[in-house]
Amino acid sequence: MKHNAYGYLLLAALGFGCAQTPTTSTPQGPVTDVAQLTEVAPQYASTVTAADLSRHLTILASDEYEGRNTGERGQKMAAEYIAREFREDGLTGPVQGGSNPYYQTFDLERSQWGDGYMTVGQEKYLMMQDFFVLGSSPFQTEQAVDVVFAGYGIDAENYSDYTNQDVTGKVVVVLAGEPRGSNGNFLISGTDKASDWGNDYRTKRNAATKHGAKAVLIVTGTNESEFNSLTQRYKAYASRPSLGLKSSGNQENAAVAFVSPVAGSTLLNTTPEKLFAHGTQTGEAGGPVAGNFTAATDVKIKASRDASPLPTENVLGFVEGSDKKDEVVVITAHYDHVGVDSTLQGDQIFNGANDDGSGTVAVIELAEAFAQAKKDGFGPRRSILFMTVTAEEKGLLGSEYYAENPIFPLENTVANVNIDMIGRMDKEHEKTNDSNYIYSIGADKLSSELHQINEEMNEKYVNLKLDYTFNDENDPNRFYYRSDHYNFAKNGIPIVFYFNGVHDDYHQPSDEVDKIIFESAEKVARLAFHVTWELANRENRIVVDSNKK
Repeated sequence: MKHNAYGYLLLAALGFGCAQTPTTSTPQGPVTDVAQLTEVAPQYASTVTAADLSRHLTILASDEYEGRNTGERGQKMAAEYIAREFREDGLTGPVQGGSNPYYQTFDLERSQWGDGYMTVGQEKYLMMQDFFVLGSSPFQTEQAVDVVFAGYGIDAENYSDYTNQDVTGKVVVVLAGEPRGSNGNFLISGTDKASDWGNDYRTKRNAATKHGAKAVLIVTGTNESEFNSLTQRYKAYASRPSLGLKSSGNQENAAVAFVSPVAGSTLLNTTPEKLFAHGTQTGEAGGPVAGNFTAATDVKIKASRDASPLPTENVLGFVEGSDKKDEVVVITAHYDHVGVDSTLQGDQIFNGANDDGSGTVAVIELAEAFAQAKKDGFGPRRSILFMTVTAEEKGLLGSEYYAENPIFPLENTVANVNIDMIGRMDKEHEKTNDSNYIYSIGADKLSSELHQINEEMNEKYVNLKLDYTFNDENDPNRFYYRSDHYNFAKNGIPIVFYFNGVHDDYHQPSDEVDKIIFESAEKVARLAFHVTWELANRENRIVVDSNKK
């Protein structure tokens, strides 16, 4: 669907559709009395309206913004729009030393696999065909390596393949999965349930790293056909460029690669059949068995990764507090999306109206409300940083960069309120056509007070159904770890995350403005406003008194 952003920009310039500023008598100097500030809160919350959310989103999620892909033209356009709104609403730009005080600029690293192979004597095995490297590589140039076999690569309390093994600086070859005993149960768990040693390759990587290995090669599949099937998705993923934070050049973890049975057995001067027989022997023995393989001695590996910088920016607007200005509440949403796919038939633009244009425009509206309150003498006691972050879709990179390079000290950061995908119904709530809900995630994980504030503000002002389904530590979706708030939470900063859930338009070109329920988005944004107002104006900073997962 084509949207005409120019017309909306013209209407915005004329002030059409803007909420009216509440009429409040201006006090002499900033108000710091909690009761007075509480009394005027609803007046400023009322400036956050469905009409204004719609006005902003119709522009930011239009085709002109080309899906706001990180580092590309549309993302830059969105950054300019947000920064202009912050500036015109009276927020200050807190970033010093750059050309734009509203931008925290930094370089991501765009990288792609280049030349890669592994030679064993006269045999040559190719990257993307016979092996796939996951993550970074210490083999930018061809290197001779020492190879050692370490069974399944397991190092658990009741089972270790590393006993009496010196793997320091070496390449460790291990079998995928984990061994079963003669009774059919897994040896690690003692049950029919596999452990992380069999389910998550990172567990074996961490064990190899702990013992000083340079890399761990996991023999995957029992034959070439099975290897190709199991690694198909890695092949598709690895063939595309990826983005990450700029590498420090230090290889913190052992490199990881999935290797074919033929390549893996050749590294050990054996055959796939004899290699897999080792697994059978382990199961029969009920514990680790020393491998009787003689590792190849003439092994060289190259797995180069070509990298180039990609400039991008977080957009920051700041409202300085009054008597508690050194303490900061941070409000976030990500303004990037996934861009354009020219291979599609029909609509090729992923406008990202819900993901996360909806959260972005909520942040813009909250920023305007708090800035107006300050102009009227009712500014927050604590400072508030409004931040729309880049590169969330690439792995929460914008918020991770801020957490590692904060404009305001993390120890002074009171809480983070994060808004991602509001104003829609997920599949579960579509069944009853119920849009009067919000998934509330994370408020109780680090602070019982934040959870209490969230519930009290909702009951007093908004009356949404607070759905805690995804707050359950056993929920398989693990949304608590999947949006920008987590980069604050992992640094011990209490967070609350507002989210309406996933629908059929998620990461599709059909995620369009006309599907947003702006009345629902207004209520969620107002809840975020009231929680932020309370966090910023209460007498005492909220406590950090919990340690839930």
